[in-house]
Amino acid sequence: MRVQLPLLNTVNYSQTLRARTWRPETRELLIARLQDSDQEADLSEPANCGGLGRLRHFRQQTNPGWPDNPLPIEPAERSLGRVLGDTAVAQVFQNLACNWRCWYCYVPFNLLGGNTDRGEFTTASDLVSRHFGEDNPPPIIDISGGQPDLVPEWTLDTLRAVENAGRSNDTYVWTDDNLSTTYMWEFLTRSEIRWMASQPNHGRVGCFKGFDEESFTYNTRAAPELYDFQFELFERLLGEGFDIYGYVTLTSPSSDNIERGVADLVNRLQRIHVNLPLRVIPLEIGVYTPVESRLNPEAQASLLNQQAAVEVWNAQLETRFDADERRQPIWMAEVRS
Repeated sequence: MRVQLPLLNTVNYSQTLRARTWRPETRELLIARLQDSDQEADLSEPANCGGLGRLRHFRQQTNPGWPDNPLPIEPAERSLGRVLGDTAVAQVFQNLACNWRCWYCYVPFNLLGGNTDRGEFTTASDLVSRHFGEDNPPPIIDISGGQPDLVPEWTLDTLRAVENAGRSNDTYVWTDDNLSTTYMWEFLTRSEIRWMASQPNHGRVGCFKGFDEESFTYNTRAAPELYDFQFELFERLLGEGFDIYGYVTLTSPSSDNIERGVADLVNRLQRIHVNLPLRVIPLEIGVYTPVESRLNPEAQASLLNQQAAVEVWNAQLETRFDADERRQPIWMAEVRS
């Protein structure tokens, strides 16, 4: 029998976390301290930037049966005008807040609740300075979390700091987003949004959590109606002119709706734009240290079900797009009407 955890009140919890992690008067945000954290065991290299950052190696090659993952490598190559190869290094910073609790998240939950004892208040400008102060800073800054768009000012201030440092031509800023809030439009001005969207060295990725309401709610502990809200937010960001891409996680506790659910997911993406599935990459969920304690029979089943789901995804794209379309660089998939 499934153990039903209480659903998160995303609206209230988002407000609480923003209040805990953002100081508008000083433009400081709460960044996770990765050094000596429960996440440190999974880092391939020691934490850097004074313990607030880490290096991540993005790899295009994935496990058999899963589509290659060109994000953010190919968009960064396009922006920077240079080849990064099959593996690219990025400087990652994580805000200490997320309004959902995805069971498969590689971040320990104690780094997601705005606990000031586990982080440090600092500015985006300071983080950028720390990045450029490292030996051989990588060309990608990954604004991650947590849920970065609980503080949309973070991306804005990062892009400004990179520009002020004279490094816009050789630094690509990549923002992760769980597609959960409208805070960008609530707390930024129209001109600020337009300016961010116009920056050629900036890209965003929105992560769709599941392929139907059941898998979404199981994965996130958020209310099922927020599954539809993800698509609305993505379309709104696309309409603002952002160079935006997608991830999707295909874990589900049930195998009953996989074929119909994944096909409907692709339909939903194509209702935004017929080419949008070409900009969305399924992510295979693995077991990192924080996930081990969360593995129950349902979670184990969902890891198996994602394998069946990605087979359906692959078949759907093969049916809807020819080989040349599927092989082209991900940024070449035109999604502007």
